[in-house]
Amino acid sequence: MIHFVLGGARSGKSRFAEQQVLDLAININKKPVYLATATAIDAEMDNRIIKHQSDRGDSWQLIECPVALAEKLIELDNNNVYLLDCLTLWLNNQLYAVHEASNAERGQHLQIEIDKLIVSLLSLNVDIIIVSNEIGLGVVPMGESTRLYVDYCGWLNQKVAEVADKVTLVTAGIPLLLKPMANKDNAE
Repeated sequence: MIHFVLGGARSGKSRFAEQQVLDLAININKKPVYLATATAIDAEMDNRIIKHQSDRGDSWQLIECPVALAEKLIELDNNNVYLLDCLTLWLNNQLYAVHEASNAERGQHLQIEIDKLIVSLLSLNVDIIIVSNEIGLGVVPMGESTRLYVDYCGWLNQKVAEVADKVTLVTAGIPLLLKPMANKDNAE
């Protein structure tokens, strides 16, 4: 089962996703595993990572996969419940890996990595909750590189939502189920 959780910065999406993983792990007697994509590129990011780890406590196993995410996913076994947090940081890491290339080459790289990720997700036989930022609700960025990133974040989120069994948008700490959608015949 793939559950995709979207939300803006500080929307409560990670806290919601963590609780979903813990509840599911307890219900089916499995261990929670955190797939982390963040990299400590500066002191502020290092502090954020430390806070996330502290908030989670010791019950979680940690697997770091800042770049080789598709390859890591195919190694997962069905003895755990997984939380992948987050796709937007993974995409940023992919973009940084080719930061000296042209925008066309960077876009091509991102498309290849997104396609590999989707193929890996389609082959999964595990329970996984995937977190991503919904960043397309604001103004169009001015810089070419930032527009490239925002575009590919949107395309990535669309592709993951398409293959996910369940999609939840979290805003102001409140989850809103987007998929599966309510049956129109039952709505009044």
